[in-house]
Amino acid sequence: MRILYIDIDSLRPDHLGCYGYHRNTSPNIDAIAAEGVRLESCYTTDAPCLPSRTALFTGKCGLRSGVVNHGGVASQPFIEGPERGFKDAFAARSWPSHLRQKGYHTVAISPFGERHSAWHYYAGFNEIHNTGASGSENAEIIEAAALRWLEGSGAKDQWFMHLNFWDPHTPYRVPEAFGTPFADDPLPSWYDETVRRAHWEGSGPHSAREAMGYSDERPAYLKHHALPRQPWVIDDMAAARRIFDGYDTGVRYVDDAVGRVIDCLRKLGVLDQTAIVISSDHGENLGELNVYGDHQTADHITHRIPCIFRWPGRTDALAGQALDGLYYHQDFAATTIELAGVPVLPGFEGQSFANRLRGDCAHSPRDHLIFSQSAWCVQRAARWDRYLYLRTFHDAWHDYPEDMLFDLVADPHEQVNLADDNPDLVETGKRLIRRWKASMLDGQRLPVDPMETTLKEGGSFHGREGFKENYAKRLRTTGRTAIADRLEAKYARPATTTDI
Repeated sequence: MRILYIDIDSLRPDHLGCYGYHRNTSPNIDAIAAEGVRLESCYTTDAPCLPSRTALFTGKCGLRSGVVNHGGVASQPFIEGPERGFKDAFAARSWPSHLRQKGYHTVAISPFGERHSAWHYYAGFNEIHNTGASGSENAEIIEAAALRWLEGSGAKDQWFMHLNFWDPHTPYRVPEAFGTPFADDPLPSWYDETVRRAHWEGSGPHSAREAMGYSDERPAYLKHHALPRQPWVIDDMAAARRIFDGYDTGVRYVDDAVGRVIDCLRKLGVLDQTAIVISSDHGENLGELNVYGDHQTADHITHRIPCIFRWPGRTDALAGQALDGLYYHQDFAATTIELAGVPVLPGFEGQSFANRLRGDCAHSPRDHLIFSQSAWCVQRAARWDRYLYLRTFHDAWHDYPEDMLFDLVADPHEQVNLADDNPDLVETGKRLIRRWKASMLDGQRLPVDPMETTLKEGGSFHGREGFKENYAKRLRTTGRTAIADRLEAKYARPATTTDI
């Protein structure tokens, strides 16, 4: 069997046709979903990019790997200490390392390792093809590297490829020649002028008034790039449309590239002997919690990811179906390991759902999940039943309350905070987080919550940028003095613990 993992950065499931989206963003991805199964509620343990892919490839959540931030101490894995052998734990226990034990030839086509100095990501790969632009590559660059490899080696058996596209990630940069495929399509029904106007009065990086950072100006690293699809402020509904259209066009542009990769496998005569997993490192807020085109929170939108799982001979009887229950992204990695005939080694936290693919009705998915964000906001969330409880330790200047509670069935875009009216549900969320944290720290050589390391550094890597640019002064000069006063009072004595 061949295994192709297609990783599309910032891809949120509810903007794919196979998950019910009203725009035609993903015909090729939808076709794969029709031949396989999809996980309806799959979440990354840690967000965004560096913590998420670290958790996926190492099989350890951020609290246990040490990686929860994009800079500072907690952007590096914990040092293993005197028990480290000639090789470290990544050499044997990473996702691709598991597959190499079964004779799989492992290939990475991604700039991710260089983009984040995530050198641990390379563990277990036989070949590493760094496309060289640190995630600024358009899909055709990634696609060309994949096709070169497949045309030369794709007909061979037993390979695993991590194929990593980036186009839905801001800044929106699909070439103008691709056109505007969604110009005549309505925006999602939840978003309207009332929502936009409320966001305009709010705050935070990538909020309506600062859609690409901490000001309304184009960031320095983008000064010399023509980006007609990327708005810098969301000052009217036309600008809001540019956000949705820019994102969706990025998804469609990648989908076309995915289609050509699938066609290559078909021409090689190996498509029916190739397992395909399509997912992402995290989702993308498009206005939810007043975050536009970014992934800053430990919420349902940032952490929920698509998972489309097509394994010939294993998913045929379930073709086109969705599996209910709650899953982590490490679970689909563990499932590929098991289906490849390799035992999942101790320390890899993913739980295989291979038995569910075999029709085992006794399979019991998780009844709750805990996930964390510490590269923008510093937050931890509990997801259970129909609810999300979100605890904020540092809000990256978004002026969030400490406790938020959302009913994801009635309110999937998190517009109404129910915390004040539901203290029992808030306490349930806190209890789940406390129990999870204690279990994760139990038996650890370093009983340290790396989120606390982030807090003691003064907040997350991206959150600290607000200090540098004197964001409080900007809030006052733009008529948001009350928010500036609240933030300054809140962070006069910032939190240093994640105990709740």
